[in-house]
Amino acid sequence: MSLIHALAARGSVILAEHSAGAHNFSNAVQTILNKIPPNNSKLTYVWEQYLFHYVSEGGLTYMVMADDSVGRRMPFSFLAELQHQFNAAYSQDTIFDAPPYGLNEFSPRIGELMHQFTTSPPTDVLTQTREELNQVRDIMVHNVEQILSRGERIELLVDKTDNLSGQAWAFRRGARDVRRREFWKNQRILALSIFVGLLLLYIIVAQFCGAGLNRCSS
Repeated sequence: MSLIHALAARGSVILAEHSAGAHNFSNAVQTILNKIPPNNSKLTYVWEQYLFHYVSEGGLTYMVMADDSVGRRMPFSFLAELQHQFNAAYSQDTIFDAPPYGLNEFSPRIGELMHQFTTSPPTDVLTQTREELNQVRDIMVHNVEQILSRGERIELLVDKTDNLSGQAWAFRRGARDVRRREFWKNQRILALSIFVGLLLLYIIVAQFCGAGLNRCSS
């Protein structure tokens, strides 16, 4: 079985989907939908032995999950036809006003397309898709497991940032306290130095003028 799961979505809202397998891939599917940028793009995500291919255009996303053995050409051909038939079946107002799974009546047609492209894909569609893929030379491949763990790494990074912020605040506060103590320490030393200097001056003058400085005043 080459094409396993396919859907049409508006942003992260699934409008219609069909699964040809018994496994539940909803977690991986929803994770990818949440990561798709708003701009038009074509991308392939890797998860274990499966590939998630999608085409995002005009706020709508068409995705198919396939075995990695079929490559990308056939799945993207399927997505091109799915996009064409979905837009032909519904108006833009209907698509953008539909609630989650509001167009799931299209699910049997998705299943028919999946069976058709798995058994005998149309040659003209494959040729057209090959030309489109040749123009898109940098279709990136991401690992879904990395995406799933990215949230944990972000949370860990936030925790570390909070700890560093707290440590920085404590360091600044400690530095202010040290500067304040050093300031008053320097002031005491300066005052003591002035007092000692005046005392020495008095002793020197007193040696010549007497203790009461009477001889110098007369």
